[in-house]
Amino acid sequence: MTTLYLLEPSNTAAWYPFSDCRPICELRAGTWLIRERWEAVVEGETSAIFGAEHLHPFEEEGVPPVTLQESVSGPAIVGRSDFAPAGVSLDLPKKPHRLVNDDTTVGWWIPEGITWEGTHSDWPEIEIDGMTLHGAYDLVTALEHLLQPDTADFTKEASDPVPQGSIIIGDPADVVILGAAVEPGTVFDVRRGVVVIEQHTHVQSGTRFEGPVYVGPGSEILGGTIRACSIGQRCKVHGEISNSVLIGYANKAHDGFVGHSVIGRWVNLGAGTTTSNLKNTYGAVRLKIDQTQIDTNRQLLGTLFGDHCKTAIGTMLSTGAAIGVGANVFGNVAAAKYVPPFAWGDTGATMEREGFLKIAKRVLPRRQVELTDGIQDMLLALYDHAVAS
Repeated sequence: MTTLYLLEPSNTAAWYPFSDCRPICELRAGTWLIRERWEAVVEGETSAIFGAEHLHPFEEEGVPPVTLQESVSGPAIVGRSDFAPAGVSLDLPKKPHRLVNDDTTVGWWIPEGITWEGTHSDWPEIEIDGMTLHGAYDLVTALEHLLQPDTADFTKEASDPVPQGSIIIGDPADVVILGAAVEPGTVFDVRRGVVVIEQHTHVQSGTRFEGPVYVGPGSEILGGTIRACSIGQRCKVHGEISNSVLIGYANKAHDGFVGHSVIGRWVNLGAGTTTSNLKNTYGAVRLKIDQTQIDTNRQLLGTLFGDHCKTAIGTMLSTGAAIGVGANVFGNVAAAKYVPPFAWGDTGATMEREGFLKIAKRVLPRRQVELTDGIQDMLLALYDHAVAS
């Protein structure tokens, strides 16, 4: 049996704000997490994630341990976390090979009796389908390339009947309901892609889905237009949201436009929070991460919301904004383009360590997630790293 290891990228600025708070392989590229996409290639589970020391306490259900990089004995695959495989299994040869996409090495196949120590640029190549991600902003690019085929795969499974009272524009076979409760009056526009609603999800009347859309288990869709989005488990969504990724456990339960954005876990967007996703010049968007400028080569990009960040009611966010882990955005209707981790309002103050933990103790049980000692230690370790750096 082949063992899987995932290697985290070193360019933390490009992956801000998520590089401060979670392994990159635990981000959503299309319907699936990057780790899940690699596991589909290997047809097995990940043994370990090779990542930075501040992430070693990371704890989340189903996530393997994060450790320092070490040598790997075969049979194994080491895959890069900044590559999103298409999910097609590989025909692996008897000799070691590099896994290559578009002339870039994105992984290594290590047969039995061979040890992996690093890049091994002299190994021959095997082509692997997928796309390389250059930063957190490319999760929006991945959505554009991967969400349509990902959701189309669900049409191969048995689906519940389309609920009575639904309005379908397009082929009813492209509406995939898997144990969800959908109220009458919900619109499914599937002319451009499949809409998938997973189990234990509740969809209120007045919701319009424009495919491709994926909604993960246990989410609540509370009305509005959901267009070309990948929504993880246990999210609450209302209003207009377009071409965006919700990693999971996020709350956007009120009006306000969110477009071409990435929303981390445990994010709460206050009523009326609105993102800009297009510059007035229609030019390419640049990110400003502290003192670093990053060219995204994207015309459409909204906001990158780090885990546990929160916005006040009526918050307006600039094109290409980035909000750090744990930040509380309030005090100014137009927020700064770059918000540092654990920022408290717009005064330059930092949230207190115990104050952050107190909020987490209130928030996690609202989604039936226990704040274990391990999760508490992880949160405090993430706080100490982010504030110190």
